[in-house]
Amino acid sequence: MTPSRDISRLIEIMAALRTPVTGCPWDLEQDFATIAPYTIEEAYEVVDAITRGDLDDLREELGDLLLQVVFHAQMASEQNAFAFGDVVEAITRKMIRRHPHVFADKNGNLAPHHVKEVWDRIKAEEKAERAARRPPEKTPAHKSLLSGVKAGQPALTRAMELQRKASTVGFDWNDPRAVLQKIREEADEIEAALDRNDKQELAEETGDLMFALVNLARHVDADPEAALRATNAKFERRFAFIERALEAQGRTLEQASLAEMDALWNAAKGEEQQLTTAERTNQARR
Repeated sequence: MTPSRDISRLIEIMAALRTPVTGCPWDLEQDFATIAPYTIEEAYEVVDAITRGDLDDLREELGDLLLQVVFHAQMASEQNAFAFGDVVEAITRKMIRRHPHVFADKNGNLAPHHVKEVWDRIKAEEKAERAARRPPEKTPAHKSLLSGVKAGQPALTRAMELQRKASTVGFDWNDPRAVLQKIREEADEIEAALDRNDKQELAEETGDLMFALVNLARHVDADPEAALRATNAKFERRFAFIERALEAQGRTLEQASLAEMDALWNAAKGEEQQLTTAERTNQARR
């Protein structure tokens, strides 16, 4: 096998890895369920490369994500369900159908907001067609407003979509402060669960709190995934500050007390706040 710019070579490689006896033992053990977490992970790696503005890394991560598609298609092909070519055909058909203003024979362009309306209408039509093709036993008995929210999304994103759907029929708060009050209520319930030392209840109440926090993010027009990624980055910066400060003292993290590390954390926080204030001042002067 040699590298190639042709997608067929990647498909051949994946097929070789999945060939019994001569293939890779790890690849042969996998199924759709075991590979799914890696698919999500690779999608996040793509987002991370975009966030960092690293196009070289983005190229690599897109390749890793493409491998996930090829892997799933190969497993489906082994079950005579569909092949990679069927995946490509399905998405090309879908893109042509969803862009009649680009690919239709008739002339005329649509305004951006009309494009979104057409896209949503065609998506609804496609969904109805898929539902009609399903065997009767797989058709849900109850058609919920929330049925269209995909189950495979990251939990924070799905929570946001569930809330948005419910809000379309008025099941929502009108004031972010009401959501904040709900967050306080959920925190009180966690405290009560701590007193009872009930692990299952604690997990449930923690989920309720996170759901309420997503609701607050939605009401203040913040993307919870992006907000959490930013906080993760902030945590990493401040923790690195602690490590550097201790290293300058000839000490390790293990040699420092929690109080010392907490003081360094506050120093890092203060330094960041000063830089932020200075940046805002400079922007105001421009």
